[in-house]
Amino acid sequence: MPRVGLTPDQVVGHALALIDEQGPEALTLAAVAGRAGVATPSLYKHVSGGLAELRRLVAVRVTEELADRLAEAALGRGGGDAVAAVLRAYHAYATEHPHRYNALPQAPRPDDDLTRAAGRLVGVIVAVLREYGLDGPEAIHAARTVRSVAHGFASLSIGGGFQLAEDLSVTQDRLIAVLTSGLRDWPKA
Repeated sequence: MPRVGLTPDQVVGHALALIDEQGPEALTLAAVAGRAGVATPSLYKHVSGGLAELRRLVAVRVTEELADRLAEAALGRGGGDAVAAVLRAYHAYATEHPHRYNALPQAPRPDDDLTRAAGRLVGVIVAVLREYGLDGPEAIHAARTVRSVAHGFASLSIGGGFQLAEDLSVTQDRLIAVLTSGLRDWPKA
């Protein structure tokens, strides 16, 4: 019988706390069980698929958190302002939670929950692109471009790729300006 008060959601919370402290490579069932105060085999009552299932649940949660952050940033904004807010929110999430961000699979295996969470994340990006008159395949191409810019900038930032003294926020402003200018001239379907 599962431990009273311990839920799969709480197990994921313990996993995320471990990842935040030590990085995604530290994620083991034994470490999570220790944090949760249960024996390792007891975790299977809460996460039946073991470590693979736990990693999947972590990926879903992180994707949902990122989607929430982007949706909140875009709310009430349109066009370039919305794109800028989404890119800044993406970067802020990644730099605030670098280990969580690194635990996010960039090419996840097909999975209903993760597909739903990723669809919501992409949906936020596609929604901010509507003001540019983009839909169908062109919206997907533009969303991929936005994701590439967001992921590249975030990954370089958290990986220490920007070592020069110039203000990183100025670089981000320039990057956003180039992207939003390009989106205004984007081919329409």
